Amino acid sequence: MPDPSVFAFNLAQAITGEPPVEPPPPDGKDPAAVALGRKGGLKGGKARAANMTPKQRTAAAKKAAAARWGKPAKKKPAK
Repeated sequence: MPDPSVFAFNLAQAITGEPPVEPPPPDGKDPAAVALGRKGGLKGGKARAANMTPKQRTAAAKKAAAARWGKPAKKKPAK
């Protein structure tokens, strides 16, 4: 159900003979594309983690924590 204020606005426009105004999309994005991207994003992290070794997961988690808390990640010397 639409917002009551929007309904009242559209009703007033219909009574006065003005054409109804279509609101633009909130951010200019295609809602179908947004839903499709969201669907893939929800399963992407789990699928990526399932294909990583425990060592790789640990490294990714440390990098994410460093980025989150603003501390630079310590780099290990290459073997």
